[in-house]
Amino acid sequence: MDSEKIVCPVDKTLNLINKKWSIQIIRDMFFGKKHFKEFKEDKPKLSNKVLSNCLKELEENGLIRKEVLNTTPVTTEYYLTEYGKSMNRIIYELAMFTLQNDDEHSYSDEVRDDLKNTFKEKLEIND
Repeated sequence: MDSEKIVCPVDKTLNLINKKWSIQIIRDMFFGKKHFKEFKEDKPKLSNKVLSNCLKELEENGLIRKEVLNTTPVTTEYYLTEYGKSMNRIIYELAMFTLQNDDEHSYSDEVRDDLKNTFKEKLEIND
């Protein structure tokens, strides 16, 4: 037997996105957010330090890229890489899990369909 250690693929994926806000930041990028302050708009508990560290880790893991624009003042934008975009199905399935199983917030059929269609469109999910 080869002495190569086998790593569980689920563990490997979770290690890429193990910071508390990683999935939400990736989701936000699919929905068009790309500036530091935009990631904080609907997350009042997200501190600048935590966001900065999370963005840095996502960049180090190859899921996003940072682009510094030569503007006054200097502007920084964040974009999903192709690798990051490949997480679309994961985020979609997380949303669908809640839409199908959330008894606490019983979504009407119309709201459920609207949310499903929005996520399909933004995440570029083709069934």
